[in-house]
Amino acid sequence: MKRLVLLGGGHAHVRVLADLAERLLTGWEVHLVSPYRRQIYSGMLPGWIAGYYPIEACAIALDRLAGRAGIALLETSAIALDMRAQVVQCADGTALPFDAVSIDTGPMPALDGLPGAAEHALAVRPIERFIAAWPKLSDRIRQAHGRFDLLMLGGGAAGVELAFAIQHRASREGCRALHLTIVGSDALPLPGMPHATRLSIMALLAERGIVWRGGHRATGLDAHRLHLEEALALDFDACLVATGAAAPSWPAASGLATDERGFIRVNRELQCLSHPQVFAAGDVAAYADPRPKSGVYAVRAGPALSHNLRAFCEGRPLAPWRPQQRALYLISSGHRHAWATRGNWSWSGKWVWHWKDWIDRRFVQRYAAPQPNAPS
Repeated sequence: MKRLVLLGGGHAHVRVLADLAERLLTGWEVHLVSPYRRQIYSGMLPGWIAGYYPIEACAIALDRLAGRAGIALLETSAIALDMRAQVVQCADGTALPFDAVSIDTGPMPALDGLPGAAEHALAVRPIERFIAAWPKLSDRIRQAHGRFDLLMLGGGAAGVELAFAIQHRASREGCRALHLTIVGSDALPLPGMPHATRLSIMALLAERGIVWRGGHRATGLDAHRLHLEEALALDFDACLVATGAAAPSWPAASGLATDERGFIRVNRELQCLSHPQVFAAGDVAAYADPRPKSGVYAVRAGPALSHNLRAFCEGRPLAPWRPQQRALYLISSGHRHAWATRGNWSWSGKWVWHWKDWIDRRFVQRYAAPQPNAPS
């Protein structure tokens, strides 16, 4: 029997698992390699911080989803591929042979070039590490007797949404010690968004008491101090990092075709350009039609990846995937208010937050495996 190995439990692989649960892959055994038994849906993380969701409502149980499809789960990480022997090398020492492999491990935090970040800051990714560390940091903020300076390094959607969520939670809990600052390299937050939206978000940050320090590039961190290029250093009590996606080092080291940043280069069928038995999707992939690193495109890639993995294993022609040029982005402000943008269009209001809430809940619930002994 041949073997398909799925590396990572990202958004695209969730769709693959669900499809395999509905229709098994004849003649193949499937293994899932993931360091975590669940996937936290990143779109709902700010809502958890703000206090709108318990963490369980933001999670897709990979173990139960895999179990429905009869897929073995190895709770570890891939650290290398031996392409000559066609073996996945895992962090726990497991060597897993494969005939086909699909990679959806998600990105690494972009900390290279930022000395001291690993020691003196908390990265938002991997999300499970952030979730584990957040309660302790939240307690520090809540119990502070004097001013507590929290820096958010990164002015993209992740950094801005989390900053709004943290401010909302602190305000709701009556915590007046928190002073929150976002540091970004662009003059305005949310690069790539419509200019009017960026100005609107800038105004709301000021209204909520969140300081925006734009046009500054961070050069490194010491204990309690962020150094900036051509600007005075900023002191902090805690620093969060949401500076974008970086590629893991092992795909390039394994000989896979990668771009200049280390992301796996794939064709429109989502096959690695150098090894057709290797597929990749999500933020770890460099698509034939370049797109921003975003969960939107990871979700959209899921059906195409699922179809082409099955077609490859069954010896049928693969179908090209052309991701949409413009995606819908939904950005919450922490007060049951959100913005929606698509291309140059933008909308905002409480109705947008409720729309986002409906979309997010529906995505997670779609892949919720039935609880043991639960009624069908």
